[in-house]
Amino acid sequence: MEAGFSKNLQEQCFAVIGLGLMGGSYAKALRRAGVKNIIGVDSDKQVLKTALAEGVIDGFYQNAGAYLSQADVIICCVYPEAVTEFLKQAAPFIKRGALVTDVAGRKANLPYEAQQLMPEGAEFISGHPMAGRQGSGYAMSQAEVFDGANYLIVPTEANSARAVNWLRKFALALGCGHVAEIAPAEHDKIIAYTSNLPHALAVTLINSDRYSGKSCWFIGGGFRDVTRIADINPVLWSDLFLQNGENVLNELENFKQQLETMQRLIAAGDREGLQSFLHAAACHRKDIVL
Repeated sequence: MEAGFSKNLQEQCFAVIGLGLMGGSYAKALRRAGVKNIIGVDSDKQVLKTALAEGVIDGFYQNAGAYLSQADVIICCVYPEAVTEFLKQAAPFIKRGALVTDVAGRKANLPYEAQQLMPEGAEFISGHPMAGRQGSGYAMSQAEVFDGANYLIVPTEANSARAVNWLRKFALALGCGHVAEIAPAEHDKIIAYTSNLPHALAVTLINSDRYSGKSCWFIGGGFRDVTRIADINPVLWSDLFLQNGENVLNELENFKQQLETMQRLIAAGDREGLQSFLHAAACHRKDIVL
């Protein structure tokens, strides 16, 4: 296997499938890294034309096709269920030695299903950049979302050490600050807490009955920070919540218990208990900020 593991990143041909927020950011980060051949694939021709005019991609297509035989690396930046659908169409064109990865925020059986679709000599290895920003679509994409970000490699027993090592180096080349490996099922459990739950809380806070057109005059940095990610892609995130539903519900229940603890402490006028509760949170926050 050679093509997807070329020593010179800049000389490899990358195909980015889906030029939305993440796909556009990948293409821009690849260009920033000096990659000379980037193919964009998206159903929206206007987005493709914009990316081409901006010099972010070198060519574009709207569907899978023979052009994929050029690609050393294929990055699927589409909704989780769309990854396997695309690979079913793309499989006949993926060349021996190609490396295929994704950005899906929910794994479940996706890595295993995608691996089954790979032609002989090509390898699928799942990944998840913990990067992004509020909003959605190509217009919101930027290379800088990867700078200092965490990147998760989600391998299975079928993946080679060579693929894991390549993806690790690739994430660092994009600008990511830390790379970790995790199994698919464990990934979904942890992501329910660190990603799904914060987005759910931001949405429910901004949807509170207390919200009004005048709310903007009464907010400070705290409210802005907490609700930033409420500017959300509803199609993507409804899928992520539902497809990881059991884990998300568990985390919502855990959060509910913490809220009830705080309610009890305030209702009881327990200053010492409340201070201890807040102090523990401050310590945990310091522990997780790298």
